[in-house]
Formats: sequence, C-alpha cells, structure tokens
Amino acid sequence: MTTALTTTPAFVPERFANPLQQIRGVMAQPAVRRSLPMALMIALIGAAALAWMALSTPTQKTLFTSLPDADKAAVTGALDQASIKSHIDQGTGALTVGEDDYAKARMLLAGQGLPKAAPGGYAILDQLPMGVSRAVEGERLRQARESELAKSIEELDSIAEARVHLAMPESSVFVRDNASPSASVIVKLQGGRSLGESQVSSIVNLVASSVPGMKPESVTIVDQLGALLSKPGGAGDPAGDQRLEVQRKVEDKYRQQLIQLLTPLVGAGNFTAEVQADVNLDETQATRESYDKDGVLRAETGNWTGNQATPNAAPGGIPGVLSNTPPPASTLQTPQAANGASGSPAARAAAPDPMKQSDQFQRAYDLGREVSVTRNAPGAIKRLSVAVLLRDPDKTRRTQMEINQITDLVKSTVGFDQTRNDNVTVISRKFAANDLAAAAGPAWYDNAWLPVLARNATAILIALLVLLLGVRPLAKALMKKRDEAPRAALAGLEGPAASADGVAGPVSLDQLESTRGYDQRIGAVRGFTRDNPTRAALAVRDMIKADAK
Repeated sequence: MTTALTTTPAFVPERFANPLQQIRGVMAQPAVRRSLPMALMIALIGAAALAWMALSTPTQKTLFTSLPDADKAAVTGALDQASIKSHIDQGTGALTVGEDDYAKARMLLAGQGLPKAAPGGYAILDQLPMGVSRAVEGERLRQARESELAKSIEELDSIAEARVHLAMPESSVFVRDNASPSASVIVKLQGGRSLGESQVSSIVNLVASSVPGMKPESVTIVDQLGALLSKPGGAGDPAGDQRLEVQRKVEDKYRQQLIQLLTPLVGAGNFTAEVQADVNLDETQATRESYDKDGVLRAETGNWTGNQATPNAAPGGIPGVLSNTPPPASTLQTPQAANGASGSPAARAAAPDPMKQSDQFQRAYDLGREVSVTRNAPGAIKRLSVAVLLRDPDKTRRTQMEINQITDLVKSTVGFDQTRNDNVTVISRKFAANDLAAAAGPAWYDNAWLPVLARNATAILIALLVLLLGVRPLAKALMKKRDEAPRAALAGLEGPAASADGVAGPVSLDQLESTRGYDQRIGAVRGFTRDNPTRAALAVRDMIKADAK
C-alpha cells in the first residue's frame, strides 16, 4: 500500500510531461495504424475539395461599400432572384459579387432603382431635430441644395454621376465685405461620351441660377479625368468655337460618307480617310436700289397764253379801229443742223406753236424703283481637301486603274468642285505591323475568358495531383494490406504450414506427415510442391497410376 502511494505521483508527471511520447503510443496502437491510411486519404480529398472551391470561385468585386440594412436586404433579394451570387463581408459590411457578374448586377439594380440610398435633397431637412443651431441648419440647407443640383445635372444623358460643392460666404452688413458665392461641379461622364460647349454652358447657367447672387463665371466644371470643361472666368471666343464646331461637323459628315463607300469595296480596316474642310462662316448682306431714267408723268398743272388773232378767223371788233387790224402772217423757217444732217429728227429743233406765246406748267413724274437684298448664309465650303490611304493586298499591289476608279468615287462622294480648288489624293501602300495588330483586335492574352480558364485549369490540376500522388498510393497500400492479411494469419500458425507459405524454410516429407488439420496440411502441400516440383510431379503420376489399377 505504501509502495503504490509513493510510485503514483512520480509516474503521473512524467506521463503528462511527454506529449510526443503519448502521441507515439497512440499512433503505435494497431487500430490507429490500420485506420491511418484511410484518414490520410480523407484529409487529402478534403484538401483537394477546398483547393477546388478556392480556385474555382471567381474573383470578388465590391458592388457597394456601405449600405443600410434595408438596402442590403433589397439588393441581395434582387440578386438572388436573378441567380447572381453575392457575399456580404462581416467585417466591413461591403457587398461583393463575382467579377463576371459585376456589370450585370449594376444594370439589374439600376433598372429596379436599388439601392435606395440615404435620403438626399430637401428630404434631409425633414430629419432635422428640434433645437439645432443656426450653423447646423445652414449646413443642412447647403447640403440639400448640393444634392438637388447634383440630381438635376445627372438627368443629362452624357453624365453618369455628379457632385456639387457650394461655397456660400456669410452675409455681412458691410457692402465691401460681401463676397459672391461660387460653385464647383465634378461630373463623371458615360463611357465614350463627351460634353459640348452648349451643354457645359447649360450646366453653368443652371447652377448659377439656382443660387442667389452667383454669377456664371463663378462656376467651375471638371470631369472625372481632371479636365477643365468650363471656360476660366466665363471668357471665350464664341465665334471661334462655333467655327470649329461647324468645321468638325462638316468633316465628320464627309468622313462617314467615305467610310460607308469604301468599307464594302476594300473591307473594314483596309483604309484610312481624312478630310480637311475650309468653311466660310462670314455672313454677307447687300442692298441695291435702281431707278428708271425715263420716268412716268403722274400729274401736270399750269397754263399757257397764245396770240389773240387766230389764222383764217373773221375780223371782229369796231370797224375802222386800228387795233382790230390783224397782224401779218408769220413765216416759219426750219433751222439747219450743224453737222449737215438736216433730215435727222434728233438734229431738228421742235417747231414752236404759232398759237402759243408762253406757258407755265408744274409736272410730277414717278420714277421706277427696284430694291434688291442679298444675304449669304454662313457655312459654305471654300475649299475641301481629302486624303485616302489604301492598304495593298498581301502579295499584290493595286493597279493605277483601280486607284483612279476609287479616286473618281471619292470625288463624287465629297462633291468635288474644281472652281474651289478642291484636292483629292488617293494612294495605296503597305500598312505598318502595329497597325495590322491593332486592326486584328486584342491579343489572345487580353481576352476576358483567359483568367477564368486558367483558374479552372489550375483547380483541376491540383485535384488530379492529389488523386494521383496521394489518394492512389494510399488506395494501393490498403488493397495490398488487405491481400496480405490472410498470409499473415497463416504465417502466425504453428507448425510446418507457416513454413509452407514461404515464411520459414523448405518443407520436408517428415514435416508434411506431421501436420495436423486440413488447412495446415494444404499449406504444407503447397509449400512442398513449390520447393520440390519434380518430386511433386512424380507423386501425382504415381497417384494417377494407383487409381488406374
């Protein structure tokens, strides 16, 4: 009893102080050793499954960083209905989807009006608690105005997102200290879209008109690339901008016509066309008035006096009075022309009326009047230059006749006019290698399907390596051990049966006769036949002869 009490405390600390020895003891147990290959095989299969899940899962992309719980539930519900897998990070609360489903998810949620973000615009004022200070109320009002202006700007088709910042100084009682408010607008344009001068001017006027006291030159507009869209200080050359805009539209019109003409003829990517148009934007207005030299008599007033005696008239008056005597008859002489052309009507003078002594008239003439107004509208083309570069085929070159035919087609398309000194040039050359690569499209390693294929191929390769290098050897070891189990059982038996199985030395006739039991005798016979095949054959022959007799 005393010995047991003294040896137990010394044995227990040594047992717990050597965990490695305990592990070795556990692993040395027959049941554990028999189940170890199966456990390793299950572990390898599990590791392959985890690797497959990790590699086959597409790369996650953040859809929204922070959303209210109601919006998260609505967004995840909409994504689940569309069979789009989503994940919510428990740490940051970010909502992520697969990189391949990112664009589809954004379009789906935008069509359903999700997420319903935090209240913006003037709805912010509805959440003002009672008793807030005047400064907080002013900031909330400014924030609401910025949100409303941003929503109004986002209504434009070319703008995806917009943010507005208002700088509104506090009003002062001193006139000299009053500063005008200003604003800055950051716009994110849609892919491949741009804002024209008229649209930028509209945004500037919209913001300036929405804030009291703000001037258009105090509004600054910047896009997502940092490019300044508004004119500094509101200055600019409208005439110059209009000229460039009209010229760009005319050139684009002719360029599109050339593309539509040459694409079916030589193929897309086998030509380039450039157009330079000199547009006349000068507006001319002329007024012309002309009059008829002859004129038309409109009215005549006046009187005339003539001789008191008329020819072939009977005398009258008191007989014997001298005043009643008629004057002698006058003689009319035709004057001679200075140049001797007396027969010409223009040279002869008008014959005086013998009955007229004097006249006095007032005549009014209407002169013919013609008013002509000519106005030349701007936009006429003064000169047009067109250059077309064709790509030569791979093994041949274009003939001069073919180039001339294409030149005639180009002239007909752009409306070639020799009087304007228009110029059309068409040549055919080999394109550079980089142009050929660009026309052929993106490289194979830039395709979107390549990362997905590489990810799936890597997962399949890892699974195959685990099966071939891990699971297959373990399975073969288990099958071999199962086949060797009966042999081990026979080897554990006493007597010559064990030696007949090959574990001990050769089997003799004495050992064969001393065996006991049917199984041991069969084992001994097998061993004797293996060790002495000739003698076994002779024994079989003798047995057959004995049976025949």
